[in-house]
Amino acid sequence: MTAPTLADVVAVLDGLYPPGTAEGWDAVGLICGDPAARVAKVLFAVDPVADVVDEALDWGADLVVTHHPLFLRGVHSVAATTFKGAVVHRLISAGVGMYNAHTNADAAARGVADALADAVGIVERRPLVGPDGGGPDGDGLDGGGAQTGIGRVGRLAEPTTLGEFAQRVADALPPAAQGIRVAGDLAGTVSTVAVLGGSGDGFFDAVRAAGADAYVTSDLRHHPASELRERALFEGGPGGTPYLVDTAHFASEWPWLRYAATDLTAGVEAVLAGRGEAGTVTCKVSTRVSDPWTAVVHVQESPARKDQQ
Repeated sequence: MTAPTLADVVAVLDGLYPPGTAEGWDAVGLICGDPAARVAKVLFAVDPVADVVDEALDWGADLVVTHHPLFLRGVHSVAATTFKGAVVHRLISAGVGMYNAHTNADAAARGVADALADAVGIVERRPLVGPDGGGPDGDGLDGGGAQTGIGRVGRLAEPTTLGEFAQRVADALPPAAQGIRVAGDLAGTVSTVAVLGGSGDGFFDAVRAAGADAYVTSDLRHHPASELRERALFEGGPGGTPYLVDTAHFASEWPWLRYAATDLTAGVEAVLAGRGEAGTVTCKVSTRVSDPWTAVVHVQESPARKDQQ
């Protein structure tokens, strides 16, 4: 069996998640690694943190593919005296490459948005914001007929309550300290759902325009969330929508890793077969939780607290 080169693997990844579709502020692609090196094992993770590097080295990975970039802004040094420089040194010393697909993977077919939509049970979906910046009324198709764009919106197979839907989200995603935060009437009906992996409170207008009953995303800030819900209540009464389902950032993007691992394996095998070679690559999804939050302390009644009331 032939192991592909790093150049082969990068070509497949670039085909799945075209770098040109990344946002202008983003930094995607190969971070370190020799294109001529052979790649037999690939580890997929959300974050390029030291704990993930530990896992990669322990497993004997040849390449680590992460969603988030290690370097989002320009740097003047990768000395091992810095925490990010230490990551690079450890990888290069072990002969391990690193690649990241960020906003280009968010929007891609079978990318972060599609994986999250599948995880929470959205069918008949379309992009929340199409590749041209348009709303969900467009088909959002790329040149190959696949749907691309930011987020996804569609319907549930059967309507449910907000409380039941929030529990479905919690069951579908890896556990995180914050749990699942919900804004809205837990008995309210949810039929149409919008999702966006990662930070999503910049897309509230698109969610409203799509007529979503609930919006699943991460990192919701107080003021945007408060204003969205106040407007919903003002315009729609107690049942005003959209409701909000706020997940941990790490958790909302994690489902994509399994899709990426499957698609890279198939892509590599196709490339090698096209050259008349029999070979593959072994992919693994990281088991490390890279969410930075480690605990939640719940409010409890105390004599001091009662005195403040």
